[in-house]
Amino acid sequence: MSEPSNQDAGKAQRHDVRRGCVTLRKLTVGYREHVAVEDVSGVFAEGSLTAIVGANGAGKTTLLHAIAGLIAPRQGSIEIVGVETPADLAYLPQSNSIDRDFPISVLEFAGLGGWARIGALGRVPPDLRPRVMNALRAVGLDDLAGRMLGDLSVGQFRRALFARVIVQDAAIVLLDEPFAGVDAATSGDLLRLMQRWHGEGRTVMVALHDLEQVLAIFPQALLLARKVIAWGETATALTAQKLLEGGLVAPRPGAGPRLRLAMPS
Repeated sequence: MSEPSNQDAGKAQRHDVRRGCVTLRKLTVGYREHVAVEDVSGVFAEGSLTAIVGANGAGKTTLLHAIAGLIAPRQGSIEIVGVETPADLAYLPQSNSIDRDFPISVLEFAGLGGWARIGALGRVPPDLRPRVMNALRAVGLDDLAGRMLGDLSVGQFRRALFARVIVQDAAIVLLDEPFAGVDAATSGDLLRLMQRWHGEGRTVMVALHDLEQVLAIFPQALLLARKVIAWGETATALTAQKLLEGGLVAPRPGAGPRLRLAMPS
């Protein structure tokens, strides 16, 4: 896939992107007796690009679920400004949470980004089809528009998920481990799309575990370990001491560097 041109992006998305801001106030979220996120307060400012990092079980996915409205807070609140309809907030889940065997074409799947217009199981109407095809072209899947979703490789399926987000054209974008399990070329292509959304003024939050990627690309970072360990500029939030507190690094015994990664890459 080549990087989408400005012309392609312009066809697939609006030029007047609305600005979204998400404010969390003493947010606590859980499942039955388990508290997954506790007493989280902070702001995802409009137009920000934030990495949400933490060890397995730190609450990253739960936090995104709460912001997306998929789970209700036990305590505290989530205030979202700049979102007029549910379609103004796009959530890209981990791919293993989606049934890829559902009988739907790649075109129809990407078209679900326009669900507010076509309904959850509706056909892509003629007036939406060019927008969907432009989105598929932006992720390099236009030649596979008629193929069934289950026929795609892992990398191709990730691209289809990104195409669906492009079609949705939301002010706020939530991505849960969007680059996991794909090759370097696909990861690079999707990262550039994510950076384009940020450049357009969208508010983007990404849960991921690649610390090198976070340090190189993300201006802001939220380090979770159920509670907030650090939240702010990435270089300040992800210091060695904070990473140690968050369980992402552990002391290395013996001589040599003092810390080692404590989570899978």
